[in-house]
Amino acid sequence: MRPEDYHYSNTLAPPPPASRVMLLLFLLFTIVPLVELWLLVQLSAVFGFWTTIFVVLATGALGAALARWQGWRALYRVQTEMRQGMLPAQALGDGALILVAGILLITPGVLTDVLGLALLVPPFRALVRKGIQLWLAKHLQVRTTTVWQGPAHPPTGDTVIDARVIDANVIDDEPEGPAS
Repeated sequence: MRPEDYHYSNTLAPPPPASRVMLLLFLLFTIVPLVELWLLVQLSAVFGFWTTIFVVLATGALGAALARWQGWRALYRVQTEMRQGMLPAQALGDGALILVAGILLITPGVLTDVLGLALLVPPFRALVRKGIQLWLAKHLQVRTTTVWQGPAHPPTGDTVIDARVIDANVIDDEPEGPAS
């Protein structure tokens, strides 16, 4: 059976083909480090080796401090919104993107530092969050099911139950003890 012959449920998008996942992993772990290395060599040629190393280390340290500060702010927003009975979706999204920014900033390189610092800028982060929301809305569907546990149909008609509550103390006729 060919992959295109499989029937997928419409509740989730079908998984990407293995070749697409492998290509993404190849780009992530091979091409990005090569681009980072090329950028470091180019910047070293223009600004000097030590200046380039200092800039990469300084942006990493500054970005990590900013990510920590903004991460605490996002956590505070999540807690505040939950105390108010609200769903903290935006604050959780910001927290996740700040985490990604921190990971990018501790990864050595110019490209990852630029992307990490950009994610720490709230307007850019809002654009990325909106893009992720649009992608999720396009690729995911939420379905709910309601289950009724009881009679097949609720009682209808003119049935009226007339009852009185009697307050009473119950006294057992038989004393408690071992049975003989």
